[in-house]
Amino acid sequence: MADSLKTRVGRIIAGSVHALVDHLENHAPQAVMEQSLREADTVIGEVRHELGRTSANRHLAQQQHAHLNGQHATLAGQIDQALAAGRDDLARAAVARQLDIEAQIPVLETTLADLARQESELTGYVAALLAKQREMADALEAFCQSRATATQAPAAPPGGANAVQQRIDAVTGAFDRLYARQTGLAGTDRSHTLDQAAKLKELDELVRDHKIAERMARLKTGQA
Repeated sequence: MADSLKTRVGRIIAGSVHALVDHLENHAPQAVMEQSLREADTVIGEVRHELGRTSANRHLAQQQHAHLNGQHATLAGQIDQALAAGRDDLARAAVARQLDIEAQIPVLETTLADLARQESELTGYVAALLAKQREMADALEAFCQSRATATQAPAAPPGGANAVQQRIDAVTGAFDRLYARQTGLAGTDRSHTLDQAAKLKELDELVRDHKIAERMARLKTGQA
């Protein structure tokens, strides 16, 4: 994958939406967040295209690898027949071809390994981008709902909202900081958001503990 595309993927996943966010977020926050979602969608499409191309190349390389191995085995049988018939010239030609194949196979295997690594990397990028896109979409939806009911909602307590916002600003990227600053949520709405985040963190830790236990079990089985 091209370095420029990797950079865009990293920027989106890290939460840095655009170089002009700091100038735009206070004037048109919804427009900036919507643009961020469109950019994420564009990059997802490009990464998927790259993934499809890489998968197709790996499939072709696998076919070529199988063909060369099959040809090498066929030549072995033909060499035996040529030698039995006293045709050393034919056997020599077959052996020469075998040597050519044996020189190509390691290079092809290296290519296959590299393509498999790229395919795995790109698959991970797509999954991460989709997760980030869902997160951004949820934040945008919550933001729009809060703005739609802003005139009916009670004023936020000045102290509590600022304290929570400072903590969120310390751990989030530009997109999340934008969301937090513009919503001004406090009380029930903010508590619900933090409670949901805590539960998601607990779920992540549960999944991680399970993966660790599975890895330890496999290691112990291998040592047995």
